[in-house]
Amino acid sequence: WNLFLAFVPFVISSFMEDNPGWVKNKWRFALLFAGWVLFIPNSFYIITDLFHLGIPNVPLWFDLALLLSFAWNGLLLGILSVRQIERIIQSLWPRMHEFFFLFPIMCLNALGMYIGRYLRFNSWDVISNPFELVGDISYLVLHPLASKPAWAMISCYAVLMTFIYLTIKKISRTIS
Repeated sequence: WNLFLAFVPFVISSFMEDNPGWVKNKWRFALLFAGWVLFIPNSFYIITDLFHLGIPNVPLWFDLALLLSFAWNGLLLGILSVRQIERIIQSLWPRMHEFFFLFPIMCLNALGMYIGRYLRFNSWDVISNPFELVGDISYLVLHPLASKPAWAMISCYAVLMTFIYLTIKKISRTIS
């Protein structure tokens, strides 16, 4: 299920890349971009499934290989999707430095990972449970000192995902 959800933002970003007319229309772009922002954390969230390592009656090596394969595929789907959106943003605002797009997106991804892993919300809770979701996020924002462990995790993963993204982007330029 998580791998399917990781695929959704890639489908959205691929559609946007293949249909520039949708991107040129600011309302269509805003709608697709909002949907993408809502689902992109799912791609990176899969790396937190490593917490489930150690299923009873399953060899640890097999469990690790299985979880890593899902996490790797989710991570790659997320990186490819972020790259597609980054190119679209660059075409719309060519003077904007990549970091002003990338780091906020990775912060939102990390926040989404925290919300999913620890607060146990899903992407569809934006529609099915918006008040509780907004309440819990508001608490994090309004009470940062009471939420230090949450912000530590969010900050750590935002930086980690930014480094992973930039590393793979640099490697892909070197190989090309």
